[in-house]
Amino acid sequence: MAVLGAVGVGSPANLLASLTTNAQLKEKLPSRSEFIVRGAYVMSMDSILGDIAGGDIHVRDGEIINVGKGLITRNVEEIDGQDMIALPGLIDTHWHMWNTLLRSMSGDKKEHGYFPTSENLGKAFTSEDMYRGVFLAAIEALFSGVTTVHDWNHNIRAPAYADAALQALTEAGIRARFSYGYYQGQPYDEITRLDDLARVQREWFTNSSDRLITLGFASRGTECSPEINRREWEAVREMEIPISVHANSSPQWTGEIEYLYKERMLGRDIQVIHAISSTPAEIEMLAETGTSVSLSPYTEMRAGFGFPKTGNLLDAGVLVCLSVDTAALSGNADMFGVMKAIQNVENALAENEFKLPPRRVLELATIDGARALGIAERVGSLKPGKRADLILVSTKHINIGVFTDPAHLLVEAAQPMNVDTVIVDGRILKRRGQLTALDVNQVIHEANESLATVRRRADWW
Repeated sequence: MAVLGAVGVGSPANLLASLTTNAQLKEKLPSRSEFIVRGAYVMSMDSILGDIAGGDIHVRDGEIINVGKGLITRNVEEIDGQDMIALPGLIDTHWHMWNTLLRSMSGDKKEHGYFPTSENLGKAFTSEDMYRGVFLAAIEALFSGVTTVHDWNHNIRAPAYADAALQALTEAGIRARFSYGYYQGQPYDEITRLDDLARVQREWFTNSSDRLITLGFASRGTECSPEINRREWEAVREMEIPISVHANSSPQWTGEIEYLYKERMLGRDIQVIHAISSTPAEIEMLAETGTSVSLSPYTEMRAGFGFPKTGNLLDAGVLVCLSVDTAALSGNADMFGVMKAIQNVENALAENEFKLPPRRVLELATIDGARALGIAERVGSLKPGKRADLILVSTKHINIGVFTDPAHLLVEAAQPMNVDTVIVDGRILKRRGQLTALDVNQVIHEANESLATVRRRADWW
């Protein structure tokens, strides 16, 4: 059942028994079959293939067999691509998926802001709440055209919490990096459970055949003692696990990137999140070391961190990607909105209408996201030999129904409701605007049920 080996390996039996209607979802997911998307406007995001008007995409057993025009096939299911834009699935590169249960709960007063809300409610989470939060986020991602997520999990209170999150990602059928992290309220001088990280790597990621989920490490960075930080990074790098860390998130945390550079912690295996208060020298440090940066414009502005330095990072040659961050602040998983925000902010800061073109923004949300997560050889563009992660965006809706420039339409006009079809690894998980394998109302019911019990336990209203 599980993508990453035997189902529930390392998962307590009582946890698995408690997962209700979606517990056997993996068997209910559509099988990988053979089909061809016919007559779509194909935006391959591949420098050689480019765009193909009236193009076809042939998929077999989860692999893209061919991309072109007038492809000849026999006895193959056809998906009508007329009035559709076909493009690679959108890629989120940093998302605290568990606290999607806390959607838009960051309040209007300091004591009810994002950080105290996440910490106080996070302490009241059970492993079942973890499952439901991550599952809710994964399903919203798929509905919105996001085929890859980076679950930056910073509330692993016990081994069962890691297993619950992995179970949710697996059963949703989404592609993901799962970054094992600390827990809300973890003491400054307490090391993260590296022994359990090793267990997770061994039990969930050994002998994995289709590699739908990969493993990462969510570091506290300067939020823990320098000694703890060094011990964690050395151990994780010895395990050959990539690391992600928040750094220079706002002026309050200026200098963190310089610290990481001087400690020889930056590199191609490292992803820095936000980098809002980076100095020109620090941006050069990121470029020199090949460190990628994930930007979350919705939350960076909503939390008062500042404006993303997209142009400065790109001009220096830094690999930049985009992310949802947290629905507790952003409200939703609308990556079309994230793309629009990143373009508008950069052009406003540059006082230049043309500084960040929509097609470049699409690269940040597709192929560059794949590069940042180390999976560009498999996804991020529509190219023969890659895995079939793609979406079809309908141009029949009122907000996008006059077909002009497709790149501009996707970044400036498209919304999740326009996503007609979502395919992950050859499985059709959304079709004709509807998810294919689950009862969305039941998912929402269980999420509300969990949130109510979490709030009661935390006495947080």
